[in-house]
Amino acid sequence: MAVSDNQSKIDLVATIGDAAPDGPVLAPLGEMVDVDGPVPSPRPANRRLVIGIGTLLPGLVALAVGMGIVGAAQAGLRTAACFIALALLYIGLSNLGRHWRGERFDLALWLSALWIGAIVLAAFLADWIPFSEYKDISQTLTTPILLRPDLISAHPLGTDSQGLDILGGIVHGARVSLVVSIGATATGMVIGGGLGMAAGYFRGKVDAAAGLLVDSTLAFPPLILLLALASFLTPSVRNMTLVLAVLSVPLFVRISRASTMSFAQREFVLAARVLGVRDRRILARDILPNVALPLVSYAFIVIGALIVAEASLSFLGLSIPRPEPTWGNMIAAGQEDIRENPHLVIIPSLALFFTVFSLNRVGERARQLWDPRNSRL
Repeated sequence: MAVSDNQSKIDLVATIGDAAPDGPVLAPLGEMVDVDGPVPSPRPANRRLVIGIGTLLPGLVALAVGMGIVGAAQAGLRTAACFIALALLYIGLSNLGRHWRGERFDLALWLSALWIGAIVLAAFLADWIPFSEYKDISQTLTTPILLRPDLISAHPLGTDSQGLDILGGIVHGARVSLVVSIGATATGMVIGGGLGMAAGYFRGKVDAAAGLLVDSTLAFPPLILLLALASFLTPSVRNMTLVLAVLSVPLFVRISRASTMSFAQREFVLAARVLGVRDRRILARDILPNVALPLVSYAFIVIGALIVAEASLSFLGLSIPRPEPTWGNMIAAGQEDIRENPHLVIIPSLALFFTVFSLNRVGERARQLWDPRNSRL
């Protein structure tokens, strides 16, 4: 009787499957099979391609208008056209990237990496790039002052109130910001990372001493601590690097200590201890490679924060002074004419914003890749 009932159910499923005109159906025995006929799609396969091309082309036209290549629009209209072009180009490139590379494509991440690479390369090659005079005001006596940005002129980003080229100042200012911030981050990572590893591995009195040092340093507001240190030192690249390194050491101590504590109890470390391996060798060969990954990923974010800190000191006149251009002293010099010539402040501010934003975006992505909970690793 049970066999007869099962056979009736199988025949019923087969009859329903034969009656279906198209699409996947249930065959006898419950197996999925495909039959001829179109499979409906919830959205067009080339939708992102159409949107990408449809916004990319108007974006290129708007960019040409904004740069003055097409038409002769007024300055205000050209500025508006540039902003519209940037928005359209971003939408278009993002959709094209997702069409070709998949939905995981992140255009902002790629643009951030491209900006960091461009600013580092420009800062490295600054002495060989033929900029207009950006530093010595005695060489700009015949140069028009307060020129507005014009991308196809001899001064693409304009000139300041002394006739100095803003583009040259931006690039050479990037060199100061990068040297100071990267040097301070590297110094803080070496000192703070080593101290944090010792505290997390040995614990006890070493951990207590490191915790006291970190808590004492973090008890001071960062800006007040920077002002206090910078006021006693002669403004120079080396001194600013040391001042900012003091600010970064406690951050790396905490990250290194937490990572070391998590790895110090792992099986490979316990096995090395049982075998009699020295602590110095365990720290160098077993702990350090694992602790270095989160330190390096966090270093991008620290570099961005220190760039802002150096710009703040420079804005207040406590960092590298003129005639050496920095983003901070360029912003400070341009605030006097900000109403009539806002580009004097907006351009170095945008350079600072894009650099810090890009470093934070790349650092966040690096942190996600290091995260052990990420299934891709």
